[in-house]
Amino acid sequence: MLPDIRTPLPGPKSRALAARLRSVEGANVTFLPQDESFPIFWESGNGCLITDVDGNQLLDMTSAFGVSALGHGATAATQAIAKQSNLLLHGMGDVHPTVAKLELCEELCRTSGLPAAKVILGTSGGDAVEAAIKSAILRTGKHRVVAFDGGYHGLNLGALNATARHDFRMPFHRHLADFVTHFPYGSPLENLPDDTAAVLVEVIQGRGGVREASTDWLMHLRSLCDAAGALLIVDEVFTGFWRTGEVFAHRHHGVTPDIIACGKVLGGGMPISACVGTGDAMSGWPVSTGESIHTSTFLGHPGGCASAVATLRSLSDMDASATVNRLGAYLRSHLDLIARKHTRKVTSIRGKGLMLGIQMDAHGAAVTLSDALLQNGIITLPAGNGDVLELTPPFVVTEHQLDFVAGAIDQALTL
Repeated sequence: MLPDIRTPLPGPKSRALAARLRSVEGANVTFLPQDESFPIFWESGNGCLITDVDGNQLLDMTSAFGVSALGHGATAATQAIAKQSNLLLHGMGDVHPTVAKLELCEELCRTSGLPAAKVILGTSGGDAVEAAIKSAILRTGKHRVVAFDGGYHGLNLGALNATARHDFRMPFHRHLADFVTHFPYGSPLENLPDDTAAVLVEVIQGRGGVREASTDWLMHLRSLCDAAGALLIVDEVFTGFWRTGEVFAHRHHGVTPDIIACGKVLGGGMPISACVGTGDAMSGWPVSTGESIHTSTFLGHPGGCASAVATLRSLSDMDASATVNRLGAYLRSHLDLIARKHTRKVTSIRGKGLMLGIQMDAHGAAVTLSDALLQNGIITLPAGNGDVLELTPPFVVTEHQLDFVAGAIDQALTL
């Protein structure tokens, strides 16, 4: 099915709801311009289609921030959530666990492929990154973390230290600790700073503009970590669970990390994340004697764990790798043609699988393109400096829908 637009976007109900939201939500959360040109309030979903409160159907090419790989609406995840919630909605994850928590940890250890893997669960990607950094500090006895320009690792204060964007960091710069050193993404390093506990890297930077690391550079980072006794942490929050065609993006390069931070797709729509490390990398944590030094009220939430297990098994059953590689190649062929046709506006196409980016010729150009696509019923997001249009559709997207998206992009760039 394709978009079905019945009102101007946003429609009157969305505009009215935006006015109500403006009066009750913190000003920096949702973009609510005075001209009422944004946002659209979602009501329901089915596959790749979102129906808004005005009855418009829009095509989601974001998977709702990369999360809904199985699509919107009824999925194996929603069925698992319903079943689990009827049994037990909330538990005591680090005191009296549930079977769902155990099953998810087992599934993650198997999926990671890491030797003697151990898991720490969280509720967001930032949680997973912070658990990974803490694990490295405890294991190595060192304190410095190396991260990279353009990197996005979360906005809670611990992860914000590693996130490189100035606009996110500046309001809180006096509260950030001086334990992270940022280097240019993709540039070789001669050595690691003294006292480096970990190198934290995204194989493909999502919010940074779908920027890809090379195999040589990732291998170089692995070697530097080995030489310095530091851990290699790969942030796979966006790229994990077949988003790029491999279960994790580092598998494209034959590089084995010590710790993987993951989330997004994992929960199937529920807020859950995980730090998964080798047995050795996670060995710095002391054995619990009844009081955990890293936990939260919702750690191991039964509904989130059940949803995640169902999602991982569904992705495996559908052969997500083959599906994503086939659809990704199909979309990429469309985008390559667009790039060749619009050389003055599009400078490159990059990414892997169903994580692709259209590099535009100017800052803000992708924002303009995204706005134009929205008026055609296509939901997208800009990335980088507003110069990259990011496409991360659900894995259930059809070739017919991708044809429509490509045609709309071509038309928008022609105007």
